[in-house]
Amino acid sequence: MAAAAEADADGAAGAAGQNAAPGGTASTAVGADGAADRAYWVTVATRLADPVLVNLAERRLHERMPVEAAPGPGVREGRAKVSHLEAFGRLLCGIAPWLELAPDDSSEGRLRAKYRDLALKALAAAVDPASPDRLNFTDGAQALVDAAFLSQAILRAPNALWESVDATTRGHVVKALESTRVHTPGFNNWLLFAATVEAALKHAGASWDRMRVDYAIRQHQQWYKGDGLYGDGPDFHWDYYNSFVIHPMLLDVLDACASSNKAWASLQPAMLKRAQRYAAIQERLVSPEGTFPPIGRSLAYRCGAFQVLAHMSLRHALPEGVTPAQSRNALTKVIKRTIEAPKTFDAQGWLTIGFAGHQPAVGETYISTGSLYLASFALLPLGLPPADAFWTTPSEPTTSERAWSGQAFPIDKAYSET
Repeated sequence: MAAAAEADADGAAGAAGQNAAPGGTASTAVGADGAADRAYWVTVATRLADPVLVNLAERRLHERMPVEAAPGPGVREGRAKVSHLEAFGRLLCGIAPWLELAPDDSSEGRLRAKYRDLALKALAAAVDPASPDRLNFTDGAQALVDAAFLSQAILRAPNALWESVDATTRGHVVKALESTRVHTPGFNNWLLFAATVEAALKHAGASWDRMRVDYAIRQHQQWYKGDGLYGDGPDFHWDYYNSFVIHPMLLDVLDACASSNKAWASLQPAMLKRAQRYAAIQERLVSPEGTFPPIGRSLAYRCGAFQVLAHMSLRHALPEGVTPAQSRNALTKVIKRTIEAPKTFDAQGWLTIGFAGHQPAVGETYISTGSLYLASFALLPLGLPPADAFWTTPSEPTTSERAWSGQAFPIDKAYSET
């Protein structure tokens, strides 16, 4: 299976590589050909997916997946309990919209069908009590985090990852998600992990806890700081958690649950506008070279830091002043810059800890090999069909490219709800 994917990936990578500048730095021409960009993104998706999905589908993930972690007494042992669920939940959350696309007989469509089948086999292996790869949902609070990302994947691909799932596996998924209620989430972005699990249980037709959903939504409404930014709890942090977790989970939870509560539904327009403002900020953070500020924690998630820009693209909800062609250009740049850095992957194809390459010191004590698959979140627009304007519109320079090349560019303005 993996060999076939590599063959498909090589051809697409060659086409996409024509837009790369010497030394692996993305040139201003990146994105000039939307078809080549998409082909490149698909190679990234399959490169990330192969070691996780192939091994889990074969029920050999624990046997074969390395667990790189920070040095220190007991750190690796602690991460080894949760790293496999991290890898699966995060990888699936990023590629779920791509798997959700309707089947077709194109070369990409056939490839997508293959990975959809792998994902279903992997899901069955992950929750089957008799499986040697049954993943851990209860031992350690981190399990709640990645049960939430798995839940978010189901919400993002309800046909591919729920309607297509056999009844036995559905029952196992529900029990696994329900088991995470033993964890009390922290008073910060973790409230959204509990809420997302409940949203998935609601979608599954199981009993769900409205209080966990309500608490997360109401607290984040109180933690809004202005100009598209939430605090991570009561305090504001300069990091990318507004993108890793907060905006996307708020919107996905509201999509799943707002019809059950008028107060939640009333918050949807404002929360979407806040996410749009954050997407506008993200587009401006991408330098002409595809770099972005190494601010805050969890930098080992690499291009996953741009989930909000990717999410707004997927939802056809980009802010005024950011076109689909600009967003595609910006995202392609950061994906290339982070994924193509030397030593980003080990010899067996697993991601290594780092921001731009292999930089073990970038990994905090809660980071391990599985954590790194949050990078897939930048790939959400693969859920838009190839005929969508995101892929067909000729590339446009990003705001930073315009600014740093002496062209006219729009001045940024803060967003206010008053």
